Amino acid sequence: MKRMQRGMTMLGFLITLCVVIFFAYVGMKIVPMYIEFYSVKQALKGLAEDSSLAGASKDEIRKFYQRRLEMNYADHVKEMDALKFDSGEGGLKLVVDYERREPLLANLDVVGKFHAEQVMPRGASVE
Repeated sequence: MKRMQRGMTMLGFLITLCVVIFFAYVGMKIVPMYIEFYSVKQALKGLAEDSSLAGASKDEIRKFYQRRLEMNYADHVKEMDALKFDSGEGGLKLVVDYERREPLLANLDVVGKFHAEQVMPRGASVE
């Protein structure tokens, strides 16, 4: 009576390995984008919690926002256009909209569109 071998063939192992490597590679491109977005959200939250910015102008708020991004190494969100100001019911609302594009393979890119909002306390001005 012959006994059949069981297990993965070499071809099956190579295909599985290729799939795992591909997803690891894509993860290495996507995870830093979300870590940077988390830094942007933390910078906005820190601005809202800073009591010294309660009556600050938009330029001062932009300056402090840029400093917080530099401290968190958020290098791809340096555009001043990403930070917008809206006056809302609860106070001054800071809105950050930006897009980050990372090359993946050849002419394929991974594109992330990010949006974050934070309301400043009532004392903030809208100059």
